[in-house]
Amino acid sequence: MGSHGIVLFAHGARDARWAEPFERLCARLLALRGSDVGPVSLAFLELMTPDLPTAVAAQAAAGASIVTVVPVFFGQGGHIRRDLPVILDQCRAANPGIEIRCSTAVGEDDDVIEAIAAYCLRQTS
Repeated sequence: MGSHGIVLFAHGARDARWAEPFERLCARLLALRGSDVGPVSLAFLELMTPDLPTAVAAQAAAGASIVTVVPVFFGQGGHIRRDLPVILDQCRAANPGIEIRCSTAVGEDDDVIEAIAAYCLRQTS
């Protein structure tokens, strides 16, 4: 059985510095999880590379049998509701031997909301 990979899926931007927090998140996740469990990588909807199909294909080539896509979006707008399902279908069609899962947008998680609220409160002290 192969490993279980994680792809952090973000929007992308023209400014390369925009990706820095996502790169730090990816590195932190890899440090917490360990590379022996499975690959962790970034993918972008637009304006940056790699795109999601490329990232999923790379994880499949690295031996992942399951890939969980984690949308690193604050909410579930049009990109998550409309664009992401189409891209996921393309990934599944291109990688029939891989189970591709997708979580909700990180901003929809109650613990994430709590962490952001705590951050906001720290700014007032």
